Amino acid sequence: MTRKAIETTVGLFLLIGVAAMIWLALKVGNWSPATTHDYEVTARFDNIGGLTVKAPVTLAGVTIGRVASIGIDADDYSARITLQIDQAHDNLPTDTSAAILTSGLLGAQYVGLDPGAEETYLEDGDRIEITQSAVVLEHLIGQILIRTAEEQDR
Repeated sequence: MTRKAIETTVGLFLLIGVAAMIWLALKVGNWSPATTHDYEVTARFDNIGGLTVKAPVTLAGVTIGRVASIGIDADDYSARITLQIDQAHDNLPTDTSAAILTSGLLGAQYVGLDPGAEETYLEDGDRIEITQSAVVLEHLIGQILIRTAEEQDR
């Protein structure tokens, strides 16, 4: 091989490596430029566990949006979550419920939506009223230990 062919091959290899690193960084960061999120709804939860911004919002297991922001409601000290939903899914009934779910036993948390039966649909700025907070593993283990101790005392 000539020197020019070797330099071209090395340059191409480096270019592919840099492209792979960029792709990996975008995947790890949950960034997807292909989707547009056209409307936002909010939901309030007593406990969000380890939910993070950019976590998926799913409907029947299909990602239809992302968590846009997480904050605290000053009135009742609950967690206020803003969800960005793709405009293609603008037909969610107003009685849709939201739950914080976990992928697998110890996986990442996400918001799962379960549509209701109302004839009217959620619009930009609306609030999801029916919510189910995250199951915190530590609380669950604590309850099991307490029940086990109570049964042994009987």
